[in-house]
This record gives sequence, C-alpha cells and structure tokens, in this order.
Amino acid sequence: MIAAASSSSPFPSLSALSSSSSSSFLRSTRWNVSPSLPFPSRAAVRVSQRRCQTLRVRSMRHPNRAPVVTHNSWDELVLKSEIPVLVEFYASWCGPCRMVHRMIDEIAEEFAQDIKCFILNADADLDIAQRYEVKAVPVVLLFKNGQRCESVVGTMPKDFYVAAIQRVLDS
Repeated sequence: MIAAASSSSPFPSLSALSSSSSSSFLRSTRWNVSPSLPFPSRAAVRVSQRRCQTLRVRSMRHPNRAPVVTHNSWDELVLKSEIPVLVEFYASWCGPCRMVHRMIDEIAEEFAQDIKCFILNADADLDIAQRYEVKAVPVVLLFKNGQRCESVVGTMPKDFYVAAIQRVLDS
C-alpha cells in the first residue's frame, strides 16, 4: 500500500508515487474527475481501468424547496398567481442570503397550501430587481393578486417572515 503524504490527505505522496513499488499501482489506476467539479485536485477519484465508473460528489444540502423564478416565468408564476406569492431576491455572492434561503425553504414547506415561494437571482434578473426597487439583498417581497403587499429587507428571524405572510393572508 502507498503511504499518504499526511494523515489528513487522501492522496499519495510524490515520493511514494515515484517509487518502483508503486509503478504497478499507477499502471492499473487512473484518476478521473467529474466535469462538474471546479477543483480537480480535490475531486480526483481513483477508478479502475477494468471498471470505469465516474463518481460524482453531491451537495449535502437538500434541494431548494422554493423554486427559481426568472424574468421569463415572472408574469406567469408571480403576477398571475391566484394565491399569494413570496419571492426572495438574492445574489450568489451574498452570505446572509444563504441563511434566508433556509428559512424560505422551511416556510415553503409549512405554508405549501397557502402561498407559493420562489427565489430570484437579483444579479441575473436585474430588470425585475429594478422594477421593484431592490437596492440590496436579501429582500423578501410578498405579492397578492399581482400587487406587492409586504416586504422584509435584510436577514431577519423567521418570525418576521411568518408575520408578514399572516398579514397578507388575513388581508
């Protein structure tokens, strides 16, 4: 067996790879990287030549329960909806937006019968963000009958979002 470079690294050391005892290992093994991963050195997976299988690393986070809405689907999903709609405006680089994502996912599950929840990338759909005067992210807007009713700006506790939803449902 090849000794690892350090106890925390899963990859063999350079000296171990260059030794004569590892030459059969190198001939019988190739490193295959999933094309969807940005860091090939960390994502390298040992794959046997006889049984060539590519392993993919999946996200540990559950998939979004609040689907993405874009400028193409905005009118159909938000403005023409018969039930109230919650839309979170976010940016991919925004750390606090990730915390709000989790709360919106929970709210989407809890209020599945009463409201529809969506997320919108404000950088990708700048025209919609400008239409509703979104200057910073995260922002959560609530719509009823195609009209903006409530807004919550910034990262707030879940109770703030639930209270805003209750106000829209009661109106």
